[in-house]
Amino acid sequence: MTAKTSDLALAAEVQERGKLLLGLSEDQWFDRKGPRLGARQLGEVLVGFANADGGIIVIGLSEGRVEGINAAGAESLSGWQQAAMDFTMPTVPCETQLVECINHRGDTDRLLVLRVEASGVVHATTDDTAYLRVGDETRKLRFDQRRELLTDKGQAAYEATTLPEVSVADLDADLLSEYARAAGSSDPRRLLAARGLVTAGDEVTVAAALLFAPTPQMWLPQADVRIVRYRGRERRSGRHQQIDSDVRIDGPLPYQLSAARETIMSLIPSRRVLGRHGRFEDMPIIPADAWLEGLVNAVVHRSYSYSGDHVRVELFDDRIEVHSPGRFPGLSDPADPREVMRFARNPRIARVCAELRFGQELGEGIRRMFDEMRSAGLADPAYIQTSTSVQLTLSSFTVDVALEQQLMPRQKQILSLLRAHEGLSTGDTVDASGWSRPVVLKDLGRLRELGLIEWRGRSRNDPWAYWRVREQAR
Repeated sequence: MTAKTSDLALAAEVQERGKLLLGLSEDQWFDRKGPRLGARQLGEVLVGFANADGGIIVIGLSEGRVEGINAAGAESLSGWQQAAMDFTMPTVPCETQLVECINHRGDTDRLLVLRVEASGVVHATTDDTAYLRVGDETRKLRFDQRRELLTDKGQAAYEATTLPEVSVADLDADLLSEYARAAGSSDPRRLLAARGLVTAGDEVTVAAALLFAPTPQMWLPQADVRIVRYRGRERRSGRHQQIDSDVRIDGPLPYQLSAARETIMSLIPSRRVLGRHGRFEDMPIIPADAWLEGLVNAVVHRSYSYSGDHVRVELFDDRIEVHSPGRFPGLSDPADPREVMRFARNPRIARVCAELRFGQELGEGIRRMFDEMRSAGLADPAYIQTSTSVQLTLSSFTVDVALEQQLMPRQKQILSLLRAHEGLSTGDTVDASGWSRPVVLKDLGRLRELGLIEWRGRSRNDPWAYWRVREQAR
C-alpha cells in the first residue's frame, strides 16, 4: 500500500526520490500535484484528506515528470505552507517538509511534502464547502453527504479514545514486529505513535488494543466475529433451529480475519459444476474473493462503540449473510453501494489492515465484490441498512444478466430479500427493506411484471398472503 511505499520513497536517496514517487499509484492515502497548484486548490485537497483517512501530498510532480518547486518561487511556497491556515476551517492539522530531489532537467531541486492526519471533526474550505478523499479523487460533498459525515465522525472518535487500563506492555510484541515489517519500519514503538495508535504519553487507544492486544475482548467484549452455519435456507427457532455449527473467534483483529477466513472456507456449502477440464467438481456457492471482501469490510469498518453486538457471518445452503454493527460509513443511501462516498469510520484500523494486506479501499473492494459475483453469473450483492447495522447478502442464485440489468438497485435488493426467504408478506418486505410501503409495492409490482416473483393468496385481504420468487428466477 502507498501508506508504506510513499514513506520509503521519501526516505530514498536524492537521485531516486522523485522517480520513486512518480512510480507510485495515487490512492486513498497519496496524491501528487504540480508546481502550478494554487494555494486555494491545495486547501480543497487538504480538507478531503482530513475528512477521510489522512495521507501524504507531494507538490512538484506532474505530467510524469519531476518538476520540483524551486522555479515556482518563494511566494508559491509560502502560499502552500499556509494553505491550511488560510483556506480551511477548522484549520486542517498538517506537517510540511521540504525534501531534496533531482528534477527532470538533472538539476538539484526540492519537493514539498504535506502530511495530513485523519481528523475527528469535519473540515471545510473557507467558502464552506466540504470535500472527501475517495480513492484517487477529491470529491465535493452534497449537503446530505456532509451531514452523514458529521454523524460518522462522532462515531469515528471512538477508536482514538484511550483505554487507561491498557499499557503498551500489554500489546503483543510479535504482532507489532510483524506489522512493522509490513509497514517498512524498524521501530514498532515509533510506528504506533506515527499511526495515532498511542498518544504522546504512551496511552493505548481502542484501535491499538483491537489490533495488537492478545485478547482485546477483556476490555471490548463485543469485538469478536461469530460464524454460524445453518442447514437449509432458513434459521428457524426453538427445537426447529437448524444450526450445524456456531464458532466465535476473538483475539486481535488480524487474527480474527485470518481465523474467520479459514473457518468460513471449511463450512461454506458447495455445488457441483462442470469444470474447465470437462469434469464435474465441487465449487463454493459464493466466490471466495466476494465473501472475504464482505468479511474484511465488516470487521474493519464496523462501529466498535456499539456494545453488545458483534460481526456475524451466517452461511445457508443458498447464500451468505454478513451482519455488521453500525450504519454504512459515509453513505446516506446504500441503494447502489458501488457509488459509495468512502469514509473510514475507523481510519487507524483501516490503515493498519491495509498495510497488513487485508482488503483494499472500501469503494474499490465493493466494486470488486460486484465484479466477482457477476463473473460467476450470480446475483449482485445486496445491502440492507437499518438504524444500527448493515446486512450484506451474497446469493448463489444464477441470474439472467440482461433481465437483472433492467432492475433498479432497490428492486435488486427486494429480489434478494425474497430469495433469502420462502415467502414474505408485503409488511415483512417493508420492515426488512426499511422503505415505505408505497415504494415497496411499486417495486414488487415491477418485479411481478418481469416474471421474477409471484403473489400467493386467496384474496386481496388474505392475512396470510405472501410474495415469493418464481422457480425459474431462482
